[in-house]
Amino acid sequence: MKKRNIEKLFAGIAVVLMAGCSSAAAPAEEQISLKTVETAAAETAETAVPSQESSQSANTSIDVSVSGMMSADDIFTDRDLQQTADLTSAVNYTVSDNSDITITAEGVYVITGTAENCTVIVDAGSEDKVQIVLDAVSITNTDSPAIYVKSADKVFITTTDTASTLKVTGPFAADGTTNTDAVIFSKDDVVINGTGTLNISSTGNGITSKDDLKITGGTLNITCTDDALEANDSVAVAGGSITITTDKDGIHCENDEDDTVGYVYICGGTLDITSVDDGIHGTTIVQIDGGTISVNGHEGIEGTYIQINDGTITVNASDDGINAAAKSASYTPTAEINGGDLTIRMGSGDTDAIDSNGNLYITGGSISITAQSPFDYDGTGKMTGGTVIVNGTQITALTNSMMGGGMQGGFGGQQGGFGGPQGGFGGHKGGH
Repeated sequence: MKKRNIEKLFAGIAVVLMAGCSSAAAPAEEQISLKTVETAAAETAETAVPSQESSQSANTSIDVSVSGMMSADDIFTDRDLQQTADLTSAVNYTVSDNSDITITAEGVYVITGTAENCTVIVDAGSEDKVQIVLDAVSITNTDSPAIYVKSADKVFITTTDTASTLKVTGPFAADGTTNTDAVIFSKDDVVINGTGTLNISSTGNGITSKDDLKITGGTLNITCTDDALEANDSVAVAGGSITITTDKDGIHCENDEDDTVGYVYICGGTLDITSVDDGIHGTTIVQIDGGTISVNGHEGIEGTYIQINDGTITVNASDDGINAAAKSASYTPTAEINGGDLTIRMGSGDTDAIDSNGNLYITGGSISITAQSPFDYDGTGKMTGGTVIVNGTQITALTNSMMGGGMQGGFGGQQGGFGGPQGGFGGHKGGH
């Protein structure tokens, strides 16, 4: 995310508003619009935290009133959601062994052929939008990315109705002070879309963006030893079929220098993730508004604020199924489930299906849990709606394996207030 957007969108404490998401092929007027409201930095925590008496009664959604309201840009642009490129003025390249291709200007570039030790390099202007169209291309490198974005405003990587393969087989070599550690490595925004298949095999990360990463279409298959989809500021998925097998995280969004960013947003598509560590990991917020998601990993979904509003989600985990942990100082750890169809199956031992270092709220949805410890929360725990099945039995009140804090509540009870600031998405919209 560009610095100007970070300053705009994270100037205060944001509150999530639920938003819908269209499919990748939906018309512009139906596209997703994520909006945030923010408090001024000088607001006290008391202003942003309602008391129990001011909270809504049972069977309603949780609501927080704040001042300093402002709206963010859309996450996905019209062009993000277009699955075919305009080839009217496209430039065609055929890859060859031991020969890099360097793109220095805005435009559409079609890449074809088969080669070894060839990198498609984008070194364009900071305002340039570059579209790389992969048309049955195969690149196998020893130690360098197959696609390396050094500079651009945004790069679209679009598949035609063919299969392309990008592979790195050995340890990645640094480019000066830049640690290029992914088959597709970008210092700027990247959008993956299209109508075909992209197969990625990596001895490091699959796709890395040092800014924002979006996936809106196509079939994406990633096998890697490190993170499959990695970004500093945001990962957003609106469509496509994504299959991941990784020795680390399936989706990992984290900025080592700024814990106010690093969010994951999913509103469509199909994700099948098999990971040794986390299936989905975000520093700040993980928000799921749709899609079909299957995760098999050590931990299923981890973030500071996890909000599930819709979608079909299956988690098989050996540690925590959903883990709201203190990854960001800007947000109170919270797991909030408002809708969707969620199935969590836990391994034996010291495992928790839904674990929150802060608050746990269930207001809707269908939740099926198989676990020795279904819930573990340190702050407020409240269930005001939804259908929750634990080990085959429907429950109407939360249990707490820690029993160390927070109020338990069932239908008809008083809602507990939020224990601190919560935050929303600040996704930005690049121009066409």
